[in-house]
Amino acid sequence: MAQLSPLRERLASAEHAYACAIQRRSATGRNQYVIRTGSPLQPFRVTETRPARDENLVLHVA
Repeated sequence: MAQLSPLRERLASAEHAYACAIQRRSATGRNQYVIRTGSPLQPFRVTETRPARDENLVLHVA
C-alpha cells in the first residue's frame, strides 16, 4: 500500500472527522457519529445515522 500524502493523511484523521462532526452538529442540530471504516483511504466517516451493530463507533457528538 502506498504512503498517503501529508494532506490526505491530515484530512483522513480522527481529529479531522471529529472537527467535521462538531461543525455538522452545530449546523444541523442533529447527533453526529464518527465511524471507523477500515478503509486506508477513508479510515473515518461522519454520519447522522446511528451506526449498525457491526460498525466501529469512534465517538458520538450529541
